[in-house]
Amino acid sequence: MVELLGKSREELRAFCVALGEPAYRGGQIYHALYAERKFEFARMTNLPMALRERLAEGAQITLPDVKQRFVSSDGSVRYLFGLKGTEEKKLNTAGIEEASTEDTRENQRRSGRIQVPASVEAVYMPSEGRQTICISTQAGCAVDCHFCLTAQLGLIRNLTAGEIVSQVLVALGEQGTRNEGKVAGLQAGHESGSKIASGAKARVVATQPRPGRRVQPCKDRVDAQTQSLAATQAHGAIQTNVVLMGQGEPLLNFEPVMAALGIMLDPEGLGLSPKHVTLSTSGIVPGIERLAQEKARPKLAISLNASSDEERDALMPINKKYPLKILLEACQNYPLRPWEHLTFEYVMLGEVNDSPDDARRIVKLLAGLQRVKVNLIPWNPGELPYRESLPERIEEFRRILTDKGIPAFVRYSRGRDVMAACGQLALKEVHSSPLTVLSRNL
Repeated sequence: MVELLGKSREELRAFCVALGEPAYRGGQIYHALYAERKFEFARMTNLPMALRERLAEGAQITLPDVKQRFVSSDGSVRYLFGLKGTEEKKLNTAGIEEASTEDTRENQRRSGRIQVPASVEAVYMPSEGRQTICISTQAGCAVDCHFCLTAQLGLIRNLTAGEIVSQVLVALGEQGTRNEGKVAGLQAGHESGSKIASGAKARVVATQPRPGRRVQPCKDRVDAQTQSLAATQAHGAIQTNVVLMGQGEPLLNFEPVMAALGIMLDPEGLGLSPKHVTLSTSGIVPGIERLAQEKARPKLAISLNASSDEERDALMPINKKYPLKILLEACQNYPLRPWEHLTFEYVMLGEVNDSPDDARRIVKLLAGLQRVKVNLIPWNPGELPYRESLPERIEEFRRILTDKGIPAFVRYSRGRDVMAACGQLALKEVHSSPLTVLSRNL
């Protein structure tokens, strides 16, 4: 069974050609998947019945299982998703599947050709006038930031492009339908009215166009949706933001992350604006340099969290590989778009990195950069040897930065009471057999 979720328009066109179908059928599947959000072949009424039946026999669209939901008092929803595994089959010269040896399976697993079942978390955060979805790019994480609970998991595996984008689709399907027709920054697929129903396993419910309603050709419908989207945004409708700040380091899973972002940022895909999508990195310099070359890319946020190499080495071992001088050079060379700021995230750890001297050193570090801002994030409690900064220390830190011309904002995390806040995602509720870990650190 060929997995279609996560494939680009070009990949779907090639897939259809391999089936002996016209290439444009791939574009129709792409539109049905991402613009209309139809996840059952029977619902893809822009395709001939014969092709839908053929797809049902040889292809699949896999959404993650919703294993658990946790609803915060602030309205945020923390999702625990179950992801199925995949395996590359090895055939002998007679075309018969060979039994895999343990060494073969291990090599396939490390190369990404075999994906073990995994669990990841995502968070949906509603606010007045907008909704934000925080998604994961890896199961676990290998970067080993000492103040982050996710680091305690180690790296279990990378996520595929489909597994990344499906977190957005499920969260929007479950939570966003209350705002259907009012969501800005996303082509909501009004004709399909598709939504993900509640339940232990996600399923799809879709409505057909109203009787007598004219069904537009595919391209015309895309153009109409784009125009409708612009009009919706102009009238102050709900804005959709996506942040790649969940489990994992996005730039260590570069190709699948960029493939997922390509779908999210495509006006004929999910239709999100680059202004409303943010990728957060611990400072993987080669990844930052590669991201700078991408035509379609999100905003970039750097997780700084320290004012000196000595301090950052202790909190974020990745700094030993990419110390502040090298990281800041990459930031200085990063091509900002006219509307863009480079964001630095700074987790405030009581009596560790929150002194006035730390703030002054941050001012000096960022002095050579243009159009930056700093988000100060109070540490979110967890089973780690740190404590929250006092509010007055956070305010003094912020004031020192702003007095020197560096915009600084205090960002209190959502969903702390259900362990959904920044640094708290750690699969606490998984009671199944231990997950296989690829590595504990880089």
